[in-house]
Amino acid sequence: MTALYKLTGTIQQYAWGGENYIPHLIGFTAQKNQPYAEWWLGAHTSSPAMLEVADQKIPLDQFIHENPTVLGKQSRTVFGDELPYLLKILDVKQPLSIQLHPTKQQAQIGFATENERGIDLKDPKRTYKDNNHKPEMMIALSDFWLLHGFKPKTEILQTLRERSSLKALADQLETQDLHHFYSDIMQANQTQLANWLLPIFELNQLENLRPENPDYWVLYSQKEMNISLEKLDAGLMCFYLFNIVEVKQGEGIFQDAGIPHAYLRGQNIELMACSDNVIRGGLTPKHVDIDELLKVIDCREVIPELIPTAPQHHGSFTYTTPAKDFALANVRYDNAVQINEKAESATILLVMQGSLKISDKNTALELKQGESAFICADTEYQIVGLEIGYCVLAKLP
Repeated sequence: MTALYKLTGTIQQYAWGGENYIPHLIGFTAQKNQPYAEWWLGAHTSSPAMLEVADQKIPLDQFIHENPTVLGKQSRTVFGDELPYLLKILDVKQPLSIQLHPTKQQAQIGFATENERGIDLKDPKRTYKDNNHKPEMMIALSDFWLLHGFKPKTEILQTLRERSSLKALADQLETQDLHHFYSDIMQANQTQLANWLLPIFELNQLENLRPENPDYWVLYSQKEMNISLEKLDAGLMCFYLFNIVEVKQGEGIFQDAGIPHAYLRGQNIELMACSDNVIRGGLTPKHVDIDELLKVIDCREVIPELIPTAPQHHGSFTYTTPAKDFALANVRYDNAVQINEKAESATILLVMQGSLKISDKNTALELKQGESAFICADTEYQIVGLEIGYCVLAKLP
């Protein structure tokens, strides 16, 4: 059986996506005024990548179902006969919802509970779409802004006290833990939200603010997401509670279960456990399940830890994260330089820059920027640079 296959991802046209970045990277023609938010490479049943087998294209999930040994023994022992990860490219033009993901145990309980209650899997009010957790990592392809976890309480107090309309909240927080405080904020009525936020809008103009300032993102999100000042979103308050993080191009960050986060602007590579379990906490027209959010959220004070950028020299470098479901490697190559690798588990390769030839003893594929390959487990292969650049490999740690 062949061990190397050409793979083609699928596009997701969510409204928050940009128009040109992904078409340019992957190499297809963008249609005018169309959003291109995510490029998926994986076996997710709702949008599987397509594998080229004997001049035919078949969905990757079908191929794995018919040939489960391609996953590798370790993968099948731990994760069963499914690809455990999903690789994506994201182009974030407008802020995404504030969200978090459950632990494996929380997902199993939540999924079973909603099944027992007879909530259809496609019901927009359904929270748990499967029984898996969804840790995720990202590597920035541009300077990237996001929210990530609660700031230390002392910093939140300072942020609140610097704004006259939020000073009373600082006094309240002095007497509460973060979970109770956040619970009160998320359940605030429109009158309370207006008292806190409308003075922020009256006192500031977006062009006079810097992205390090929470007021900037409150104004930016309201404008980009067309949030009515008559119907304010409690999620806007999170800019005063969570870390606003700038991830420079090449750096990354890991999102563990329970940590609230939101992508705000930029492009990135994202690698995650294959799951649709997202519990939302505002800044979205989608279902916001406050009760479940408050059950699952991790309110510990977080000092963001960035994943360092990959070295610039040729060869393979694997980013370090706590994830067991996935790992991401960065492979840099130059013209005619050969790099020898072995896929211990099923691996997806995506060419980010330049071009390369990948080969094993039976097959050779030439891939340019935006093209991908699926590599079966237990395959020794070589990458030779045809044009200087780099690719990323999604695999198991």
